[in-house]
Amino acid sequence: MRKSLLWLGAAALLALAWGLTPGPAQAQKPVPAPNQPLQKEFRIVRSMSKQAVACIQCHKLVSPGIFSDWAHSRHASANITCLDCHKAEEFDPDVAKEHYKVYEKGDNPWAKAAYRVPISGVVTPKDCSRCHPDEAKQYSVSKHANTLQIIWQIDPWLNFGLNSDFERTNGCFTCHGTVLKVDKNGKLDPQTWPNVGVGRLNLDGSRGSCSACHTRHRFSVAEARKPDTCGQCHLGPDHPQWEIYNESKHGSIMRSQGEKWNWNAAPGTWTPGVDYRTPTCAACHMSGSGVELTTHDVTRRLSWEMQAPLTIRPQDFKPWPSQTSWQEERTRMRNICLQCHSQAWADSHFTQMDGAVKEYNNVYYQPALKKLDELYKKGLLPKDAFFKAPLWVQFYELWHHEGRRARMGAAMMAPDYSWWHGFYECKKRYLEFMREADELIKHHQKAYVAPYFPAATGSTQKPPQIFGPRKK
Repeated sequence: MRKSLLWLGAAALLALAWGLTPGPAQAQKPVPAPNQPLQKEFRIVRSMSKQAVACIQCHKLVSPGIFSDWAHSRHASANITCLDCHKAEEFDPDVAKEHYKVYEKGDNPWAKAAYRVPISGVVTPKDCSRCHPDEAKQYSVSKHANTLQIIWQIDPWLNFGLNSDFERTNGCFTCHGTVLKVDKNGKLDPQTWPNVGVGRLNLDGSRGSCSACHTRHRFSVAEARKPDTCGQCHLGPDHPQWEIYNESKHGSIMRSQGEKWNWNAAPGTWTPGVDYRTPTCAACHMSGSGVELTTHDVTRRLSWEMQAPLTIRPQDFKPWPSQTSWQEERTRMRNICLQCHSQAWADSHFTQMDGAVKEYNNVYYQPALKKLDELYKKGLLPKDAFFKAPLWVQFYELWHHEGRRARMGAAMMAPDYSWWHGFYECKKRYLEFMREADELIKHHQKAYVAPYFPAATGSTQKPPQIFGPRKK
């Protein structure tokens, strides 16, 4: 009995010390506005506002798939509700005005005016930064978040209007992102939404979409760690990283044993040799390992810019130059390799990769470019022919298709892609291009340029939201 009294007394003293008993100062705390969820600090507050409960219960009825995803998420287990991500202010440019009508329907117990609250259907990195500030900051300076700006600086399809708006929306912008717009009624423009492109320009000014990799509404860290997620965009004839990874030893081991790995380890704790045996795309390019911290800037750890026609160092890539030296990033990637490989193994791999890159540059790309420049100089091929001239397409695919596959296959240790899909195809393309170019030069004959090109109706205006108004 005496011990119990002592414990009660100690607890009372601790309560007083921590300020847990109500006093005059606490009694005067401001009360949140009735239609706004309580702002949570460090997730200490565990209750939900009535509006948050209404969101969950309503979506449980009208969109059970969304509710189920959320209910199985870490967000749900941490009491992060719909409103914590979707809440907005009445004056926000991306507020969903149509959603207000839901509260007027009264077609279910939760569709009532008492639960009315402004929300945005589009959740942006700016919204996510309320709880994930470091990740959002890293992502904001990456090539992913800024890829829409990058392609508008370098891509002839866009700059010369050689594909239609629908071809862009369903192709290019699905991965690279759209510039979100709303009509006069406040509805999202269907030409720009739905879209989860990694470089999407949002109405709140932020760039990108976290759900490109952490798909809604589960936002699974395990999903983002798996190569299939990266393979949504990084595949096909021009950048087949997903296929290359699957061919590599890394991919082979992952497919054989991956179902036994701990994909759900907490962020920052996913450890090679403990949680997984061999790396995925995320493990090499983003996840923390050894002395390297996790990063959401995929521009890091790269020592070559392999998407460029002539392979250059990342700091020399003018559309989005790296802010660090290639040597520093090579060291970062080597540190990842050393978690599973010896120093000699890692250094030899980089020697082989560098050799393949330099051979592509010196033996294939630069001689072909010199020949193309000769055609331009002699007036046998107009500089704006692009895809209208089959000869120009040969040059384009030499670097954009076969050349990329050769380099990327070497970088990720996929021999079939480096040779048969890469350098072997480079040889075929090179010979075809050179033979036709030499024939034109020999007979001083102009290259064929089609008088028409299908669906060349796209706007050539760079997005003013990124580049400012067009100069007159």
